[in-house]
Amino acid sequence: MPSILPAPNLTRILKFVRAPAETASATPSELGALPEWDLSDLYKSPDDPAITNDLEQTEKTAKEIRENYQGKLARAASDGANLGAAISKYEALADQLGKLGSYVGLYYAGDQSDPERAKFYGDISEKLNRISTDLIFFELELNNIDEGQLKTALAHPDVSRFKPWIADIRKDKPHQREEIVETLFHEKSQTARGAWTRLFNETMTSLQFEVEGEAEPMGLEATLNMLTSPDGDRRAAASQALSVVFKDNVRLLTLITNTLAKDKEVYDRWHGFEDVADSRHLANRVEGPVVDALVEAVRAAYPRLSHRYYAMKAKWLGQDQLAHWDRNAPLPDKPERVIGWAEAQHTVLTAYAGFAPEMSAIAKEFFDKRWIDAPVRKGKAQGAFSASTVPSVHPYVLLNYQGKPRDVMTLAHELGHGVHQMLARQQGPLMAPTPLTLAETASVFGEMLTFKALLKETTDAKEKKAMIAGKVEDMLNTVVRQIAFYCFERDVHEARRAGELTSDQIGEIWMGIQAESLGPAIGLKPGYEVFWSYVPHFIHSPFYVYAYAFGDCLVNSLYGLYQEAHPGFVDKYFEMLKAGGTKHHSEILEPFGLDARDPAFWSKGLGVIEAMIDELEEMDKTV
Repeated sequence: MPSILPAPNLTRILKFVRAPAETASATPSELGALPEWDLSDLYKSPDDPAITNDLEQTEKTAKEIRENYQGKLARAASDGANLGAAISKYEALADQLGKLGSYVGLYYAGDQSDPERAKFYGDISEKLNRISTDLIFFELELNNIDEGQLKTALAHPDVSRFKPWIADIRKDKPHQREEIVETLFHEKSQTARGAWTRLFNETMTSLQFEVEGEAEPMGLEATLNMLTSPDGDRRAAASQALSVVFKDNVRLLTLITNTLAKDKEVYDRWHGFEDVADSRHLANRVEGPVVDALVEAVRAAYPRLSHRYYAMKAKWLGQDQLAHWDRNAPLPDKPERVIGWAEAQHTVLTAYAGFAPEMSAIAKEFFDKRWIDAPVRKGKAQGAFSASTVPSVHPYVLLNYQGKPRDVMTLAHELGHGVHQMLARQQGPLMAPTPLTLAETASVFGEMLTFKALLKETTDAKEKKAMIAGKVEDMLNTVVRQIAFYCFERDVHEARRAGELTSDQIGEIWMGIQAESLGPAIGLKPGYEVFWSYVPHFIHSPFYVYAYAFGDCLVNSLYGLYQEAHPGFVDKYFEMLKAGGTKHHSEILEPFGLDARDPAFWSKGLGVIEAMIDELEEMDKTV
């Protein structure tokens, strides 16, 4: 499980949890000029000679590291300077490999339907996989160094600067196997998990949906967007079109799900992980009981949160029960307007500046230097993400911007990731990456800053109610929906250990958990039983989803302290982001007096959502 391995996997920070933005009805003139990213800070083009040169150089360096240190790392540890030099070479190579992996991943994300891009992605990924095979020994041998010997080496300044990283990877030691086993898993990943994930990506990108009333077939992103159309008939038609196509492809998607779940079970068994989510918890550097406490707190709050809110929403829409396609319908009197790109930029940067000018200045670089890809394009990756790339370059943000308020929130969210990644890159390639449980902190905080700034400027009571309702829905999608997703994944992976699952069996698990989380005010109509099949996190990053709920509740608690003028909050916040992956969540939260191991921590975060629902109930009496 070496951390240097440069799999070009963008889903580590993929954002696809909120309801999609409304229908893409805005014209180019309304949106203004939307930026497309300039990837030349990585490489100029797929034909850039630097790619070939860097592949050759990284291959040479990887072999040199193997020749110089394999079987000798413990001996090198007897001299701190030697061990420090070895780790520094390893770190520098991590940056080079990560740069290559980042470029091919981002270039592919720009159009996953292009066979030439897909081939380029596959070819370079195979080469990176082969190069990094020579490095598997490094962290395995580092973890086998005697504690006393390592303690002596850590006294040397060339080694001590890597102390957080060394302490972190030694947590993997109980689950690491001999080099030949780790090498086999690594080499087979390209034709196992990697291949099935790519099949899913390209399948979903190629799907076309014939929506009744639409002149031409639509892609997945645009069809999902219609589920927030103000027109109920269009929402129903979009849901029907999604169901039809998902059912047509459900055998393939079921096979992918079964295969990847079995692949994970094999990996977990060989590496000594007992619970289906243990490997994710270890990767997130969070304890299983902490996650269990979060899940229990959210499930216990379903009646006070999602059940109560959707009952109110059904009343607002004049219905006793909402069909599942009405869950994210806009309110009847919600103001509808297109927010141009220039206004979106101003809104987010102004909100960030109100918190800290430095935060706004970092975010502005993304606009000024073309680090954002905003337009909707055929074949482009769905949703939105911020890819950290490597510390020697900078992050890139992908959006599918369509000019709606929720798109502005998404921009604020992904720029929060970008700011976090920019601040953390001082830690270097090995220590800048943040565990998923903390990776959502800056993004959700930036989103909250933007929402509060917009709300403060709003004087119309109906518009304010619609904004609060929209924010509540986003929070329910981030907390309730993601915990439901986590529970679904647990049940699927646990059931898969007993044998293959049919599409109907997976659908039954999905429907039961969705009914529990959404409550009686949402009617799950026929066709919804296959909606599990398009969720990318289930394929890309099993059990990733609870990190969103963790981050949202954490930010709710942090934002409460900010509003209460907690002493030195801004400075502490920036220090938290700059820490990257060098600190455990308990160390990160300690300066704020917060502790995720305390059940009251989760109650405090969930209480913010509950209070907003209370506010909506009060507004109902006057608006």
